[in-house]
Amino acid sequence: MTPEAEHTGGAGTRLTLSPELLEAVRRIAGTEHLLVAMDFDGTISPIVDHAGDARPLPRSAAAFAELSSLPRTTTALISGRALDSLRAVASPPEETLLIGSHGAEAWLGPGSAPLTLDPEQLSLLDEVRGILAEIADLAPGTVLEEKPAGVVLHTRLAADDVAEDAVAAARAALQDRPGVYLKNGKRVLETSVVHASKGEGVDFLRQATGATGVLFAGDDTTDEDALARLGQHDVGVKVGLDFTQAQFRVEAPVHVAELLEALLRERRKAVAPAS
Repeated sequence: MTPEAEHTGGAGTRLTLSPELLEAVRRIAGTEHLLVAMDFDGTISPIVDHAGDARPLPRSAAAFAELSSLPRTTTALISGRALDSLRAVASPPEETLLIGSHGAEAWLGPGSAPLTLDPEQLSLLDEVRGILAEIADLAPGTVLEEKPAGVVLHTRLAADDVAEDAVAAARAALQDRPGVYLKNGKRVLETSVVHASKGEGVDFLRQATGATGVLFAGDDTTDEDALARLGQHDVGVKVGLDFTQAQFRVEAPVHVAELLEALLRERRKAVAPAS
């Protein structure tokens, strides 16, 4: 898939979205009920060394918030982060639905039931935590992140060889353990005692909202699960230059801001009352 070429939009604005992507945005904006589902890290927010420092780009946050307020339009964040972490860094609009922990957690508004683990899952999670703690102690620069259903091994601050050894050791210890699910991400190894994916998150939100069209954007390998669930009338966008099955690609989070602004312009037209 070729990188998006720059071209000039209305009023002399310099755009980086391809004509084909802009046409897809115009088409999806006209659907009866639009679901705008976005990954957070690396998509709405640039990737940072420390997860707690991530914040949405201001233009993306503003366009996303305005989309949330439009009729027949639902916004959602689908993230690998736990819901509490996602809320803390994203400060999502009140109307925005949230999928966390790669689909294991869901928030559809007040009254949504929190994720609960059974005693067997809690025991297994404790075992996973202990195994990863031993590995992290021996691998300088690696850190662990706790989630309601799993533990994440972060290697972004470790030397490349240390990161590779730590992930290999974790995989060797956990990949054949029944009830433990592993996912590779960008400089992370995700572990969970609940089987879930961002693809299941997209399916769940589509059903819960009655969406007739979905626009999803994401940057990581775990986002490919969501991109694979999109239909021919949906729009999938890969952020970055890695291999993808998405129909379209933009290079960086700054271009996601342009994508959301373009979608907002077209959606406003589509839902405007007829004069």
